[in-house]
Amino acid sequence: MTAVGRIRPGGERNRLTNGYRPAAALALATLLIGAALWRFFPGFFPQATQTAQPGARRPATPVAAEDARVEDFPVVLTGIGTVVPLATSIVKSQISGQLLEVNFVEGQMVKAGDLLAQVDPRPYRLALAQNEAQLQRDLAILRNAERDLQRYRSVSSRVKYAVSTQQIDTQESLVSQYKGMVAIDEATVDAARLNVAYCRITSLIDGRAGLRQVDPGNFVGPNDQNGVAVVTQLNPITVVFIVPESRLQPVLQRFRAGAKLGVAAFDHGHVVEIAKGELFAIDNQIDSSTGTVKLRARFANDDEKLYPNQFVNIDLVVETLRDAVTIPRAAVQGEAQNPFVFVIGPGDKVGMRRVTLGPSGDGRIVVEAGLKAKERVVTEGADNLREGAIVSIPEPVPANRQKPAS
Repeated sequence: MTAVGRIRPGGERNRLTNGYRPAAALALATLLIGAALWRFFPGFFPQATQTAQPGARRPATPVAAEDARVEDFPVVLTGIGTVVPLATSIVKSQISGQLLEVNFVEGQMVKAGDLLAQVDPRPYRLALAQNEAQLQRDLAILRNAERDLQRYRSVSSRVKYAVSTQQIDTQESLVSQYKGMVAIDEATVDAARLNVAYCRITSLIDGRAGLRQVDPGNFVGPNDQNGVAVVTQLNPITVVFIVPESRLQPVLQRFRAGAKLGVAAFDHGHVVEIAKGELFAIDNQIDSSTGTVKLRARFANDDEKLYPNQFVNIDLVVETLRDAVTIPRAAVQGEAQNPFVFVIGPGDKVGMRRVTLGPSGDGRIVVEAGLKAKERVVTEGADNLREGAIVSIPEPVPANRQKPAS
């Protein structure tokens, strides 16, 4: 007989598993077991249970918030300025001569009229003596001519035709000529005396003397560019700064009305306040190349914290808005044309609120419309919010809380 249709040992097992794989069978079994657990033991899958429950509360988004507050808000214009002294004098010699001595210490405070240096006065004293002698000679000639004129007139009044009219007229002209010569001599003497006075080089203003520009023994003159010294007035002192022409009109209106506009000078980082002053002058034209206008502020500078040619940041207080509603600048969202804020309402739900903004400064901004005082706005975490979202505000951690022992 043939062996057709005989089942060999193990043949049934091979037939049943034909077309299957052990991995597929294991996956099918796992799926069936999971379905049974989900059906009869729903607590085994907490997330699925929470999703399946209708009306479940959405998870809250952590944010930072702050209440809108009412305060007096200063409207401030900022600009970059340069410290410029009210007066700077390059002390030069008005005459030519040898410098004999320097009578100041570098960096010394001087007053107007203080002696700073001395030029050799001997040549100018000799010239003065010569001019005075010339004056005395011409004065003697003038007096003699005047006596002759007096005689001619006396004789002519007593004896008719004793002295001709022509002779009297000639003598009168001669007297006038000598008077002119005396006047010239007097002016020459005054000029010589002035040259002698110029031998003393003095300060013309109150201020601080700079470094010495020339040493004794050198020849000095009026054409020296550096002079003998530079005296700069340090107190009071001014700062020249610029503001955009678009912000000029409020400043002009307040300044022309006689208001004293306060000005504060800060360091390069705009952090440390150096000095306080007030607006002193406004330029009469706008720079067309930059669209800005120059303003000058004056500072007492008694402590000399402001120094000539120093660069500073300037805050100009134009006015102070009374009882303005302000919020942190970080709370404003959206573009400049359509700003909005997220306001936290009942149930910690947030809503978008369109607002009208005003001036800003020092990290805060004025809300002119759309928000009331004490309404709470989101300042951090607004990127993850939408209308109706639930938020939570974490409690601040006290600074003195100590770390738990590990």
